[in-house]
Amino acid sequence: MKIIDWYILKRFLVTFLFTLLILIPIAIAIDISEKIDNFLEHANLGFYQIVDEYYTNFIIYYANTFMPLALFIAVILFTSKLSNNTEIIAITNAKVSFTRFLYPYFLGATLITVISLVMNHFVVPSSSKERKKFEKEYIKNRAQKNELKHVSDFSLQLTDSTYVFIRSFDTERKTGYDFTSEVYDGLKLKSKLASRTITYNEKDSTFSLTDWRERKIFKNRDSIFSGNKIDTVFNFTPRDLIYKSAFAQEMPSGELIDYINISKKRGVKNLNAYLVELYKRTSMPIASYILTIIAVALAFRKRRGGTGVNLALGIGIMFLYVFLMKIAEVLGAVAGVNSFIYVWIPNIVFGCLAVYLYLNARK
Repeated sequence: MKIIDWYILKRFLVTFLFTLLILIPIAIAIDISEKIDNFLEHANLGFYQIVDEYYTNFIIYYANTFMPLALFIAVILFTSKLSNNTEIIAITNAKVSFTRFLYPYFLGATLITVISLVMNHFVVPSSSKERKKFEKEYIKNRAQKNELKHVSDFSLQLTDSTYVFIRSFDTERKTGYDFTSEVYDGLKLKSKLASRTITYNEKDSTFSLTDWRERKIFKNRDSIFSGNKIDTVFNFTPRDLIYKSAFAQEMPSGELIDYINISKKRGVKNLNAYLVELYKRTSMPIASYILTIIAVALAFRKRRGGTGVNLALGIGIMFLYVFLMKIAEVLGAVAGVNSFIYVWIPNIVFGCLAVYLYLNARK
């Protein structure tokens, strides 16, 4: 690398960190103003616990979320400064092409992309799990807590031949009512197990059935068994009964992929919300390259109005990107659509814009 490459890369990364360190305190201040009443409601909740269990994980989550925005703003600010100081004119007079000029920027974008990928796939999910646990305990109201507490009229395919049905289930007490398990041989029913209640024993991962009745169907006769209580094992846990996309944010990518594959085998029809979360963890970091090209192309030439005009254009483009991304996430979570395509639509659209600005800047 040449001296100019080190100069651009160092100043680019310093500006990126400076921008990120500005955005995070703003997010913390806004969050504190919204949640201060919830904190004060709990007399046993100390300052250290709030910082350790909530705001440490809050910073991890939002630092990762703000990375593309901080990268975009940093590139515009730094490149605009180079342009206003006529340093870019000196670089171009030295016969440095626009493509070669992008080299240190792409090194910086690659470093940030790798960090963001590791954060998205491994660090942020575990951090989000701790943060949401704190929110559930101290911040969410009773209605929000009950949203995840009760499940009704749920069916689940455990294997190719085994299906379970539950009329209602309390995930907090780990107890359900009107439980039925059916085993089929093709389309023919082989056995049916029903009970008035079902309780999950977390200690040994078994289920206790009360007032149970089992019917086994043979070729020429049926056998019926019944009892007050029986312990048995099923290939699911109470968590599998809750279909909430928020859970996807708490799973590392390996666990999330396994969960999606198991859910498909169990006959869960719409897993697009989980697929959107999985695909987004890669598409967002890759956007760093696209946003870098757009930002450099916008700020490469000196404009009347200086940095302010470039920054205004950049923030407008970033707003459109975030807006399109949110729309794509909502549409991608709808049943029957290709989630992968919808998640990558913002990158495709702005990738085309980046190519256009790149070709125009080369001239």
